[in-house]
Amino acid sequence: MGKIKGAIVVNTDRCKGCSLCVEACPKDVIALAKKVNVHGYPYVEAVNDDCIGCASCAIVCPDGCITVYKKRMED
Repeated sequence: MGKIKGAIVVNTDRCKGCSLCVEACPKDVIALAKKVNVHGYPYVEAVNDDCIGCASCAIVCPDGCITVYKKRMED
């Protein structure tokens, strides 16, 4: 059985920088960017590749800005 690797994609134009996903992430994969989106909000981004694909970030996001992908990695 292979290891599950996760990845997130953030819709930065919709993100309002509420940081709920940052708090929900058990692996500290997400952080607020130092840049702002087209609406003037700082948005979140993945800062490392330790994502396990648990989707906690996507579940708590009030605006549905995060999509989580899972991929089985071969040993």
